[in-house]
Amino acid sequence: QVQLVESGGGLVQAGGSLRLSCADSGRTSLSYAMGWFRQAPGKEREFVAAITANGRITDYADSVKGRFTISRPNAQNTVYLQMHSLEPEDTAVYYCSAGSVVRRTGTWDYWGQGTQVTVSS
Repeated sequence: QVQLVESGGGLVQAGGSLRLSCADSGRTSLSYAMGWFRQAPGKEREFVAAITANGRITDYADSVKGRFTISRPNAQNTVYLQMHSLEPEDTAVYYCSAGSVVRRTGTWDYWGQGTQVTVSS
């Protein structure tokens, strides 16, 4: 059973950096693709980034490309989202996801509870 727990959110000034972590406490996600989505107040959940099970292929939303990096160290059941040059528009609850394939839609098999990221101007 995949059990995703996010951490690393917080309050940061515009231009700053944060690193989000998503750990699978069930320790079964090594064969799953992993992703990050976010949802701002009053908006729909949107795709941010994703990585294949073997870590070789990544995908990013255009809005974060060049600023965010998703990674999953070998043989670890943790995925990271390194965020640089944060903007107030990045403020949202960030959710980790796991599934059989990388996809930009929200139809993933497992979800974490979310972690709040707030970027002040």
